[in-house]
Amino acid sequence: MSYFIIFLPLLASFISGFFGRKIGSRNSEIISCILVSISAILSIIIFLEVMSGYNENLIITTWITSGSLNVNWSINIDPLSSIMLVVVTFVSSLVHVYSIGYMSHDPHKPRFMSYLSLFTFSMLILVTSDNFLQLFFGWEGVGLCSYFLIGFWFKKQSANYAAIKAFLVNRVGDFGLGLGIFLIFYVFGTVNYDEVFKLIPNIIEKKIVFLSFNFLVIDLICLLLFIGAMGKSAQIFLHTWLPDAMEGPTPVSALIHAATMVTAGVFLVVRCSPIYEYSELALNFITIIGMTTALFAASIALVQDDIKKIIAYSTCSQLGYMFFATGVGAYNVAMFHLFTHAFFKALLFLGAGSVIHSFKNEQNINHMGGIWRKLPYTYCLMIIGTLALTGFPFLSGYYSKDAIIEFAYLEKGTFSNYAATIGIITALLTSIYSWRLIFKTFHGNYNNKKINLDQMHDSPVVMLIPLIVLSIGALFSGFVFKDLLIGLDSSYLFWGDSIKFLEPLSSDHPPGWFLILTPILVILSIPLSYILFIKDRSILDHFVKINLPLYTFLKNKWYFDELYDFLFVRPLKFLGKFFWKKIDGSIIDRFGPDGISHFIKKISIFAVRFQSGFIYQYAFIMLLGFSLLLTFLIIK
Repeated sequence: MSYFIIFLPLLASFISGFFGRKIGSRNSEIISCILVSISAILSIIIFLEVMSGYNENLIITTWITSGSLNVNWSINIDPLSSIMLVVVTFVSSLVHVYSIGYMSHDPHKPRFMSYLSLFTFSMLILVTSDNFLQLFFGWEGVGLCSYFLIGFWFKKQSANYAAIKAFLVNRVGDFGLGLGIFLIFYVFGTVNYDEVFKLIPNIIEKKIVFLSFNFLVIDLICLLLFIGAMGKSAQIFLHTWLPDAMEGPTPVSALIHAATMVTAGVFLVVRCSPIYEYSELALNFITIIGMTTALFAASIALVQDDIKKIIAYSTCSQLGYMFFATGVGAYNVAMFHLFTHAFFKALLFLGAGSVIHSFKNEQNINHMGGIWRKLPYTYCLMIIGTLALTGFPFLSGYYSKDAIIEFAYLEKGTFSNYAATIGIITALLTSIYSWRLIFKTFHGNYNNKKINLDQMHDSPVVMLIPLIVLSIGALFSGFVFKDLLIGLDSSYLFWGDSIKFLEPLSSDHPPGWFLILTPILVILSIPLSYILFIKDRSILDHFVKINLPLYTFLKNKWYFDELYDFLFVRPLKFLGKFFWKKIDGSIIDRFGPDGISHFIKKISIFAVRFQSGFIYQYAFIMLLGFSLLLTFLIIK
């Protein structure tokens, strides 16, 4: 069964990629959807078996055997990987089905389905690995597929730039991850999870010199691995690729940037909890980065106008929640939020895609409005996703996001209370920008001048069915799975050895006022947002006018793109141009291939003069040459 889960998406990718033209677009879509859906069903069965105590590590083949390095291709099934299997395959199968409708007018549907399936396979390889090398293979695989998918519309220049940007920014994080894996092998002589985790207590006090600084080995390993997680999960400083990645088709955004690839960093930290539990420095650093990203991304989302970029920054912010949960040691709570977030964020992305589809690729929410009667199904489903995202009481986000804030409040870490405070503020901002999106998209006046309101209609059934299924997860996944995943005994009963807790999480309860604070703010933000964005916009306009520098700062995304352009892009372009013009052109080419060819050309032009065609001249030259040769021999 496990083999089918992994290799059916690969088979789907192979069939669509190599035989798509022969079997036709429709057959490619049907085959891909069926095979990935079977993988999703089998993943759910595996998850149910894991709940009953099933654990297994299936060795597919031996990959590398060299000295002490022994690496297998494996399918490691445990509670942590089983959760990820469900998330990846379930969301992927729904995205495959949704793509049939969304990409109906695209001439390259087989290639698109092939990329989606290949991405799914790479992600499954990542989450089922039992060693860091296989994880790195899957890690690079999803990065490559994201490049293909973001730049799928390669004739669109902005899509090409976004794909390259995503690839390059992720290379920075991947370099850190690669160094971390090299250091693990250098210290332990192995890259297999079980062997490394068993040896961790032996090197807690060991130090190493890195970049002229003395580090504890355990701290350096954790920090390098987390740099990889920062890149893949778009945390602050390595986040700039995520909003631009919205240039790809909307199904790509739902699959890669909501439920799968961007969660790989969270998965890595949780998988390596037996290492991180021994590094207080790394956990504090993760907490700072996580809570900073949560607040930073939420503040930017407040003023964005692109419907997909608002949701993209929301993803960035929610990933910050997950990371500061791991930073305070609540690994299971981070995974719980990852699980629920997959449903409502994929729902929002696909719902946004439905809106964009109806507006014929318009993405600016200022050019929408007043369409809730024309798109009733999409409207209702996006309302459900928004309520879940904001943590409205008793929906999935309420159980998972509020749990993160509560555990941060209860933990005694250095930055735990700061993280809880930032979490509450971010929850309020999340609710405001989420309802801003809903109100400006569906309510108020109709502001699109290109499409007549009477022409607006809801999406076809094939696009609405995935939304309905995801809405069920957004409504009930938190309530149904909270006791299993974050109950008092979950760290011992369900998670078992897949997550390491040196100290059990606090079983205390926060005070009553703290429990109701976030839900009250979330509820009050709904009428507040309605007043600001629909009822009386003059209030907001006046606020923006008197706080124009702040608005400009947020509108320009904290100027990170401009800063990186100044620090890295322009100097590298200047350096590249200098080496191209001065070193390569003026020196290497001038005295190398161009110089030699020019010299030979001159000699050949001079030699042509001897080719007159007269026999007496040739005889004279031969005689002259013979005389010179004879003179040389006599003198010698």
